[in-house]
Amino acid sequence: MQRLLFTIVVAMAPLLAGCSNFGYYMQSIDGQMKVLRARQPIADMIADPATPPALKHKLERALAIRDFASRELLLPDNQCYRSYADLRRPFVVWNVFAAAEFSIEPREWCFLIAGCVGYRGYFAQAKAEDFARGLRGEGLDVFVGGVPAYSTLGWFDDPVLNTFINYPEYEIARLIFHELAHQMLYVKGDSEFNESFAVTVETEGVKRWLAHDGDVNMRADFDHAQQRRTQFLDLVHVYRDRLAALYRSRAAPEEMRARKADAFADMQRDYAQLKLQWGGYAGYDRFFDGVNNAHLASVAIYNALVPQFQQILAGHNGDLAAFYAEVKALAALDKDGRAARLAAVAPAR
Repeated sequence: MQRLLFTIVVAMAPLLAGCSNFGYYMQSIDGQMKVLRARQPIADMIADPATPPALKHKLERALAIRDFASRELLLPDNQCYRSYADLRRPFVVWNVFAAAEFSIEPREWCFLIAGCVGYRGYFAQAKAEDFARGLRGEGLDVFVGGVPAYSTLGWFDDPVLNTFINYPEYEIARLIFHELAHQMLYVKGDSEFNESFAVTVETEGVKRWLAHDGDVNMRADFDHAQQRRTQFLDLVHVYRDRLAALYRSRAAPEEMRARKADAFADMQRDYAQLKLQWGGYAGYDRFFDGVNNAHLASVAIYNALVPQFQQILAGHNGDLAAFYAEVKALAALDKDGRAARLAAVAPAR
């Protein structure tokens, strides 16, 4: 593994020399290598008597989900999610999102492989928070969010992680399906397209997984989670629209700041009402802690085009092969062409 790390660094050195992102790339390479070094084959862990029974059961279910992903969802069949890594931390990376004081559009950063994306990820929370402080010093709204999983787009055999292995089974399935969808299709520099496609695949995949292997209680839990998710997204959508209209106005900065503060206070109030409906469920509390423009931008990246993708899938009567073929045809267009075609499918959220 050290040799692999050395090879990657040497190969990238000419590209990175003098690059302002050099330190960022190095932490990314080092962090990725540590994840890979921590991997153990799941089959070996299941066979090992020393593996705790609860973990063994979770790993068995993860392998069943992984097999389902390729067999039934036509997602890549490879060694990803057939190993396990315990990173001994709650998240694998922390993403930093930022937006201008009077904007709901995310700031983008551009990288060698991924292209331009609306976030910047760090393998250490302290580094993410340091970067976030600098952005706040520039007057930006900033949000740092922990991420339980990510995809290397097939460059490496991504493992199942301790950061999500204890999630409910449908959430483990959601993450595995989502990250494998990125391996199937990834358009450099178009985060909304990539993430909305993956969210569409994960949602459809979980429904099919539960129909295939879920019990009544699991299906009910998933339905409740989906209902909360829909209500959360609707709430964010309402306030994104309200703030977008404010930021397009010609109001003086002082007035916009006051009205912005009022909008976020109203959003917090509405969220408190939602929590009462949910019986106190607090799964979104972290998001609403200090909610600002960057929080809203982070949600849009992952969900803006989901209704369009879902309508395309419905138009193929759930035929995933046909759906993937049409989405790949869209991916072959330039960004403006994709946007125009998707806008014609259904109104954006």
